Amino acid sequence: MTRNSSDTKEKLLDAFDALLEQHGTAGATLDAVAAEAGVSKGGLLYHFGSKAKLVEGSLERLRRYVDADIEQMRAAELGPHVYYLDTAAETGTPLDRSLIAASRLAQEYDEARDALGETRVQWFDALNDHLGDPDLAMTIQLIGDGMYLNQNFGLSESEALGHVKNVLARLGL
Repeated sequence: MTRNSSDTKEKLLDAFDALLEQHGTAGATLDAVAAEAGVSKGGLLYHFGSKAKLVEGSLERLRRYVDADIEQMRAAELGPHVYYLDTAAETGTPLDRSLIAASRLAQEYDEARDALGETRVQWFDALNDHLGDPDLAMTIQLIGDGMYLNQNFGLSESEALGHVKNVLARLGL
C-alpha cells in the first residue's frame, strides 16, 4: 500500500493548526506536531523541514481555503454580501480552523499577519465589487466580523443574522 504524500502533509498541517489553536506557537513544536499527526519526526521533517516550513504550509493552505471561499462568494445566488453574512459565524470548518491558526501565528510571524490582511482585502474586494460601495462593503465585513467574534466567544444571539438580514432588506439589499 502506497502512502499519499499530500494526505500526510494535510494530516501534519491539521495537527499543526490544532496545536496552535489549543496551545499557541509554543505548544506547536515539531515533536508535538509529529505526535499529534501520528507521524514520525523524520516523516514530518521529510514534508516540512522546519517549523518555518510548517508555518509557510499552514499559510499557503489558508490562502487556498480563502480562494475557494471567494469563488463561492462570487457565485452565491443571493449575492456575496448574503453569503458572507451567512457564513461569517461558521465555526469548526477547515477555513475557520485555518484562520484561528493564522491568528495564533500572527502573534509572532509577520507573514501570518500579512496573510490575514490579504484575506480581509479579498473578502472586501468581493463585497465591494458586488455592492459598488466601499462604505457599505466595509460595513457588511465589520458586521460579519462581529458575528464571528460573538460566535467564537459563545456570545452569539441565535437571531442575530435575522436582524441583519431585516436591515439589509430595508436597504434594498
